[in-house]
Order: sequence, then structure tokens, then C-alpha cells
Amino acid sequence: MNNMKNKAITDREVDFARWYTDVVKAAKLADYSSVKGCCILEPNGYALWEKMQSVLDRMFKQTGHQNVYMPMFIPESLMNKEAELIEGFAPEGAWVTQGGHSQLEERLMVRPTSETLFSDYYALKVKSYRDLPKLYNQWCNVVRWEKETRPFLRTREFLWQEGHTVHETEQEAIDETLKMLNIYKKFFEEYLAIPVITGRKTEKEKFAGAEFTYTVEALMYNGVALQSGTSHFFGQKFAKAYDIKYLNRNNQLDYVWQTSWGVTTRMIGGLIMVHSDENGLVLPPKIAPRQVAIVPIGDDENVLKLAKEINEKLNLADIVSFTDLSEKSPGFKFAEHEVNGIPVRVEIGKRDIDNGVITLARRDTREKITINANADIVKEVSTLLNDIQNNLFNRALERRNELTYECTTMEEIEKIMNSKPGFVKAMWCGDEACELKMKEIRGTKSRCILENEKHISDKCVVCGKKAKHLVVWGIQY
Repeated sequence: MNNMKNKAITDREVDFARWYTDVVKAAKLADYSSVKGCCILEPNGYALWEKMQSVLDRMFKQTGHQNVYMPMFIPESLMNKEAELIEGFAPEGAWVTQGGHSQLEERLMVRPTSETLFSDYYALKVKSYRDLPKLYNQWCNVVRWEKETRPFLRTREFLWQEGHTVHETEQEAIDETLKMLNIYKKFFEEYLAIPVITGRKTEKEKFAGAEFTYTVEALMYNGVALQSGTSHFFGQKFAKAYDIKYLNRNNQLDYVWQTSWGVTTRMIGGLIMVHSDENGLVLPPKIAPRQVAIVPIGDDENVLKLAKEINEKLNLADIVSFTDLSEKSPGFKFAEHEVNGIPVRVEIGKRDIDNGVITLARRDTREKITINANADIVKEVSTLLNDIQNNLFNRALERRNELTYECTTMEEIEKIMNSKPGFVKAMWCGDEACELKMKEIRGTKSRCILENEKHISDKCVVCGKKAKHLVVWGIQY
């Protein structure tokens, strides 16, 4: 095992925020731009987003969803039709007031989200129950004028997907809301190797304009929570505001039932903060844009020939592999592939060939394994990639469990949040005043209501009155 540490990266136990920024820069994922609050996604960062996008897009299409694209500008009059939405997004709104040399007759908001545009479109297109459901999604950018920004976690412009669907019945829309929540959970756990908690947001924390919101909550290595995805049930709020009516099966006019759901490039931030270390990025193989780096040591003909053969075999087996023939020293190449999070490195030198062996280095544990040069390389690498994927999930799960607490007093919560924060499970009466009281402890917020877990007591942890809900609380990004 290689114990050398990357000197360009701060120790995460010393300064987690600085460590995070160091990893982003060292792995060339993103950089700051001249546009305040906006980042440049560099090739490594964008490749990660493309990979996430391709997996999720396939999952969406397998469940009958189609992609569309809406304009990025929303007329103010259209935003104003749904009061809760405009109120929720007004503080973060970016407005266009001038086109060329002329003042616009009506301000245009640069989309912070697209419920208004989809609702306006559906009002024109949906006429009969035969037109339903409409299961649409769009991949796009949005703008929210954040005061404090950090690469991937909060930027004024970011990339995301937003699904917007309309249905004939309430139950169909509720089923859709939960189906998409479970697709996100599957993606996080099976691809990103991040264990997540799913549940319903409180009234205070739900999406502006939603009847209810379900959320995907992940815990970062430092015990801070990250809201990683949301799925909203709108009921008929937007349908009534935007007059989305259809002729039902009884030949009567009725309002549709709506949902929306989304995840963003914030997932890349989550991936870094759950898995990475002092040597850079660590990527689960299922989401790594490049899974194997082959490093021939020296320019021996037989070494180069074997490297080429291995590369071809792996790529034919749908393992994304490449041979590093750049004019850099082997040590530099090893460090570069390590900081970039490539799951497996294959090292081949003349001495290895003479001894009939090949070296495999795994990024998650930094362990080196020697295998026979005549071994089935596809089988060996496949097994190793699966093992890395499982190890990263199990390691993250163990860490989350270690930082998940059950509390029955405010003193316990305060002690945890001020020393070793994490997810705190505690009972709540449902009163917003108690939710706000909890916020006084380092900004602790409700993450979600756990609907199917056994209650840990019958008293609200804040006021001591009869409890209604078991809630997960945490400090958030």
C-alpha cells in the first residue's frame, strides 16, 4: 500500500472546506470563472456529469419519460400566476429588463425552475383524458442568485434535470412522485455508492407551491447533510393557477394532477465529500468516466504490446480503459491517475513481464495486487471493479451509521451538533415553533420525516408535548 500523501491537498480532518476545494482543483473538476458566483466545469467534471446524465436518462426513459426543452426566460406575469412559487424564488431571481438598446415591456426571469412554463404548455396541449399522462423531463441550466457559492454545491448557474408530469388521477400523480424518489435512491446507492435516507419534508421545508415534497438526504464524511434530490406532488395547485383542464371519462371538465422532480450537479459535490481522501478524487467504478488506466513503464516493445492487448480486451468487454503513453515519469502518471480517481491502474514493466506478472492498483484502498500475466485480465479487473464499488458503499454506510444518533433531549442534540455532527433522529410535535427552536443549534434543520420507522418516544424533543413524527435532523450544505 502506498502511504505517500498528495501535498497539494489539505488534510480533511484539519480543514474540510479547504480539503474539498483542493480536491476539486487538483482533480481538475471545476475552476472559478470571471463571472461572480459561477464555475467552469472542466473536462473531468463535465465527463462525470455526462456519465450521471446518461445513466439517469436511461432510467427515466425505461419508465416512459420523454425529454423536451423549454425556454430559459419566464415572463413575470406567468410567474405571478402561482403566488407561492414567485414568493419562494423572488429572493434568488435574476431578471432581464433590457433587450439590445430597448427596455422590455415586461421583465423576464431567467428560469430558477420551470413549473410555470410546463404548466403554460400543458394548458395548451392537454384537452382530454386520452392526452394523459404526459411524462416529460428536461436537461438544462437554471439560475438562482445565491449569496454564498461553492463549486458544485451552490453556484448561481448550475446544470440539472427537471421532470414535470401531468396525470388523470391523484393516485397516479402520487405514485409517480414516489416512483421517481425510488429511482433517485437506486441511482445514489447502486451507482454513486452513497447510502441515502428518503422521506417527506416538513411544511416549512417543502418546495414552494408543492402539496408535499419527498427528499433524498445524504450524509457527507464530515457529518453535514446534503439534500441530494427532491420529488414533489403538486396536487392541482398549478393546474388551477394555469387552467390546465381536460375532458374526463364522464365527459366533464376536470383539472390535472401534477408532479415535478430533480437532481443537479450538486451530486458531484456529494460524490467528492462522501468518498474522496487526502490523495484526491475517489470514484465508484459504475460512475467513473474512465475505469482503468494502463501505465506501461519504459518503452520496451513487449511491454507496449501487452499494454495494447490488455486495453483492447478491456474495452471490448465494456470496461472503459485507456493506455497512458504520455511523456511523463511513471511516478507522475500514478499520482495523476490517483488524484483523478480512476478506480484501477494497471502497471506493466519489463521486469514484470520477465517475472510473468502484472500489477493492479486499486484507488479506494491504494492496495497493489500482483496477478499472473496469463490470467484472464477481463475477469480479474471486473471482479476488482465490483469489489471497489461494494467497498465504497459499505464504507460510506458504516460512516453514516457511526454518525447517526437517536436523541430524546435537546442537550444531547446540542452536544452532538457541537462535537461530532451527523443525522439525529428525534421526535417532533409538528409545530413550526419547535422546528425554529431546533435551528438555534448551529442551524440544525429537519431533513425529512420518517414515515415507516418505529417512534423512539412519544414526546417532542423540543417542547415535551405529544409527538407526531420521527424526524431526521442535521446541519446542511
